[in-house]
Amino acid sequence: MNIAVEDRVALKSVTRVEKVKGYISLTKPRVMELLLVTTVPVMILAERGIPNLWLVLATVIGGAMSAGAAGAFNCYIDRDIDKVMKRTKNRPLVTGVLSPREALVFSWSLTILSTVWLYFTTNTLTAALSVCAIFFYVVVYTLWLKRWTSQNIIWGGIAGCFPVLIGWAAVANSLSWAPFILFAVVFLWTPPHYWPLSMKYRDDYKSAGVPMLAVIRGRAQVGLQVILYAWATVACSLLLVPVASMGVLYTGVAVVSGGWFIFETHRLYNLAIRHEHVSPMRVFHGSISYLTLLFLAVGIDPLLPF
Repeated sequence: MNIAVEDRVALKSVTRVEKVKGYISLTKPRVMELLLVTTVPVMILAERGIPNLWLVLATVIGGAMSAGAAGAFNCYIDRDIDKVMKRTKNRPLVTGVLSPREALVFSWSLTILSTVWLYFTTNTLTAALSVCAIFFYVVVYTLWLKRWTSQNIIWGGIAGCFPVLIGWAAVANSLSWAPFILFAVVFLWTPPHYWPLSMKYRDDYKSAGVPMLAVIRGRAQVGLQVILYAWATVACSLLLVPVASMGVLYTGVAVVSGGWFIFETHRLYNLAIRHEHVSPMRVFHGSISYLTLLFLAVGIDPLLPF
């Protein structure tokens, strides 16, 4: 079905408020929030203090538009499977609040606007990294990996790591080992963050034909992979201590919150192998808390006198 036909099928009477809410929903605000949580602290680390506040605001605005563009493209491309999955059945392209044409125009507009904005308010490197993030999420993950391999989240998660590089580049106009270590932290964190979610919505993904790991492997194997990636995430986070000369606060938060994160993944695995009731969303939400605490420490540690 081409876009023009879909537009006619999707036509329905909607208010302006519903339209606005639909466009906001396309940008996946919750995902955007998590990406921005990793951007600002890295800017503080790069500056070793409080960066120019206008630069921070400009980077956050540009980053939000870039993440929103990627999310909107994802909703446009995945509208066929969103109709099948219960978790996504209320997205605006499924309900008819927005037409595919409106979503596509919106996606391209945000992409161009975010690139131009970052180019003129930050620097060329930051704008280029933003384009790479959108390309990776839309082309590599959504169009290619998501529907063809259970490794989709592992490699597709690279797109979510770019805000770390974007934040550093906005301040330093270059890249060094510290942002790449944090890039690796987010990369390793993504599977143990997302796989528990796919465990909960396994039937959704199976009915949509998306080969998430939880669809093709049992709960115990998924739980084991979650453990391995959680350990790798915490170990990688500790590499920042010598490389970026991090202090007591970051070190303590990385160890304590990391230990808690690992404990939760082991708990999930132990329940799975005993065939007891598991709560994968506990690990999912816990992983968000872990990453938030870790990056808050990244931003606060350089401001402390010790």
